[in-house]
Amino acid sequence: MNTSRLEAFSDGVIAILITIMMLELHAPRGADWPALRAVFPSLLSYLLSFVFLGIYWNNHHHMVHLVERVTGGILWANLHLLFWLSLVPFVTGWVSEDHSEPLPTAIYGCVLLASAVAYTILQQTIIASQGAKSPLRAAIGNDVKGRLSGLTYIAAIPLAFVHPMISDALYTAVAITWLVPDRRIERVNMRAERGTS
Repeated sequence: MNTSRLEAFSDGVIAILITIMMLELHAPRGADWPALRAVFPSLLSYLLSFVFLGIYWNNHHHMVHLVERVTGGILWANLHLLFWLSLVPFVTGWVSEDHSEPLPTAIYGCVLLASAVAYTILQQTIIASQGAKSPLRAAIGNDVKGRLSGLTYIAAIPLAFVHPMISDALYTAVAITWLVPDRRIERVNMRAERGTS
């Protein structure tokens, strides 16, 4: 099986998740600054979650372009990733409602950590299917950025019980480091395109 169905399905799911989050946003109850200030935490939660989903969509797109053949294992690993991403609207809504409470912030981090683990599992499943000369393995190398992101989530989850803002700052820092698409994979894709043209 080629990658078109896998990519189209994943794109559709992520688009639906962003739509669900957008529909959960509520307009301010009033036309003044205090009314806008009241919904500001919801807007920030939406923005951070939108960025995370965008990062996954972008890097997933680049990664899938290195796949020549989709196996059953890759399909299941992809569904596993989409499951955790599908919880992002739920935890975003919870954090929006109770932004100063530690438990929603910690659970938000748990979903981010589980999504990162699921993405790593998908990467490793693709690498295993490609064999010893895996272009994805060559592209990601030892994945220091991915490991540091996971460790940051692991630290941020208990720190939510010290103060949720600490965790929010750590989640934001991870998002900032991933804003630019994964250049490692992008470079391998560009070399492959030059080789076929």
